[in-house]
Amino acid sequence: MSEVRAGDKRAREPRDDAAYFDALYEQNEDPWNLRTRWYERRKRAIALSMLPRERYERAFEPGCGIGELTAMLATRCASVTAWDISTRALAIARERVDATHVQFERNTVPAHWPQGQFDLIVISELAYYLSGTQQRTLAQLIARGLAPHGTLLACHWRRPIDDAKTSALEAHRKLSDVSGLISVARYDDDDMIIDVWSNDARSVSTVA
Repeated sequence: MSEVRAGDKRAREPRDDAAYFDALYEQNEDPWNLRTRWYERRKRAIALSMLPRERYERAFEPGCGIGELTAMLATRCASVTAWDISTRALAIARERVDATHVQFERNTVPAHWPQGQFDLIVISELAYYLSGTQQRTLAQLIARGLAPHGTLLACHWRRPIDDAKTSALEAHRKLSDVSGLISVARYDDDDMIIDVWSNDARSVSTVA
């Protein structure tokens, strides 16, 4: 998902309104310029560069939107499970990422969670729309669903958002505190915050 600035139309609409997002994607396949805007492309490049491992076996990306980040994950992962609430966004994402090792599904977290364990979980532009209780549940699910030595990557817009329930910093703090994972990398500027956590505290140079 893309970042949302305070005052944007998107920020005033309920995040769980599938009909709203479906209609929006019908009008414009890329309403937030995820494909063309330098901020978005730079954000994805920074986030993926922070992953401590070059390759992952099984990744989970809830809130995948139109699949721009999913497409990049597909080049690094043997299998990717990508969820979103919008049927139309998923249709666009399937066209964007035509790969048999990527599975798209209409679903949401933390009300639902996929089976099995993942060695990479990506939470992007999602956690601050959840309540504190939902964030806690999400972090608990991540802790249980992350394989040994797995990686959790979280990336969020840090400026004010009209209908966000918490700030990006608060969301990341909750993910860190409740999951009990070890911080291995952080990027922080005026626009965004990116955190990487793992059960494995070893540096990249010692394992690669």
